[in-house]
Amino acid sequence: MPSPTEAVDAAELPPVAGGVEAAAALKLPTGIRKRIADFDATVESKFDLLRGHPIADRIFYTASEVGDFALIWHMIAAGRGLRSDRDANDALRVAAILGAETILVNGVIKSFFRRTRPDWEQHRAFRIRRPRSSSFPSGHASSAFTAAGVLSQDDPLWPLFYAVAAVVAASRVYVKIHHPSDVVAGIATGVVLARVARRIWPKAE
Repeated sequence: MPSPTEAVDAAELPPVAGGVEAAAALKLPTGIRKRIADFDATVESKFDLLRGHPIADRIFYTASEVGDFALIWHMIAAGRGLRSDRDANDALRVAAILGAETILVNGVIKSFFRRTRPDWEQHRAFRIRRPRSSSFPSGHASSAFTAAGVLSQDDPLWPLFYAVAAVVAASRVYVKIHHPSDVVAGIATGVVLARVARRIWPKAE
């Protein structure tokens, strides 16, 4: 998702570096940072087996694009809002929750982790927007799982919401915008925020 910090000039971020150097920005003990770097490298190697397939390229690049600004989640919420007045009110609730998630994750949490993103100067199947914020955690993954958790409440389509969220989150690794550990952290953040949101602002009966 976009953030107030994404307008930051690239020169204000640390230079792009490899996995170990990028993991060092997480300010964790050396052993844990090394495990994170190894995890990222292992997952990246698995994605390399899929990258370049025309169908996979189209699916994941599209998922990454519609995940920008939480567009797909606002579209889903708005679509549900057409069913009834109660659903229309819930669409506003979802939009407000996602707005709060954006401020918290992209405006606050990311400011504590000035983690570099994967090298920008590498081959990509399609053009894609270049983020300017810290790589950790993934805002796409956080917003996706926050939205899925909120939208899935009392909705029989909940497996679909989580499936879409998983594709959006994974797309950020596929398109080489995030390290895999950024996405894992984003998913965890989204799950927690969704639970908090559902407790603080429950869906109207």
